[in-house]
Amino acid sequence: MALPIALQGKLDFPVIAAPMFLVSGPDLVCACCLNGIGGTFPALNQRTSEGYAEWLNEIEATLEGKSHAPFGINLIVHKTNPRLEADLKLTVEHKVPFVITSLGAVSDLVDAVHSYGGLVFHDVTNMRHAEKAIQAGVDGLILVSAGAGGHAGTLHPFAFIKEIKNNFDTCVIQSGAISTGEQVLAAKAAGADLAYIGTRFIATKESMADQEYKNMLVAARAEDIVYTPKVSGIPANFIRQSLEDNGISLDNIDNPDIDLGKELIDEAKAWKTIWSAGHGAGNITDIPTTAELCSKLKKEYQDQLNALQAE
Repeated sequence: MALPIALQGKLDFPVIAAPMFLVSGPDLVCACCLNGIGGTFPALNQRTSEGYAEWLNEIEATLEGKSHAPFGINLIVHKTNPRLEADLKLTVEHKVPFVITSLGAVSDLVDAVHSYGGLVFHDVTNMRHAEKAIQAGVDGLILVSAGAGGHAGTLHPFAFIKEIKNNFDTCVIQSGAISTGEQVLAAKAAGADLAYIGTRFIATKESMADQEYKNMLVAARAEDIVYTPKVSGIPANFIRQSLEDNGISLDNIDNPDIDLGKELIDEAKAWKTIWSAGHGAGNITDIPTTAELCSKLKKEYQDQLNALQAE
């Protein structure tokens, strides 16, 4: 299956910038959309539903009257999210073009978004999650594969894409260690409809990440990324240096007796002081504007495509 009809012709480049906790905000979202790729942010990046509505208003006002790609938001579909009902209501009222759901696929939510013509894409790390999402009626699957920043899976993207394609007729969005235009092309060649890029957009001028976070990301290599469930309770990738700077011994990082989530009080504090990144960190060497990054990605993609066609 190719892109859903609602997205066809709406993207200049086959990329969605992932919604990143405490990193993605209106500036990054709008910069992405104005440069032809899908921009997104987590609703929970605003601490209240009223703040979430303000961001939606700001994004809509910035994009109004301009040529732009659609934007999307991320909703955490889990019983521990007390704002889900209020945030979903606002999402429907604003007719957000697409919604990315995490930690739960619920048909009622999908129906609510479909009621105004919106799309729903769901994060999955394995086939069991994919099957549940398809049963809930989502429009596509985001394959959060090995090497992705944040809460990541362990499956190799090539194997994961093919297995999904063999079993489901749905839009496939590939996530995991994608930082360059060549890698976007590789994801497409492997069967994905879109590439999903997170870590690379942390190190941009418009991201809300601390400058120290951006600098640490530029200095990091793939081997500096540590995969552990000890920060938030769910396996995720973090930069080694940020763990060490918070006094966390890597010798004990997988000790089941250590609960860093409790020690750091709550997840928001954890993610504010311990910084996430994917294996693509080793390909990040600068902190450009989003416009500069998008232009570079497009050029890398086209140059590599031309080179392959010339062989």
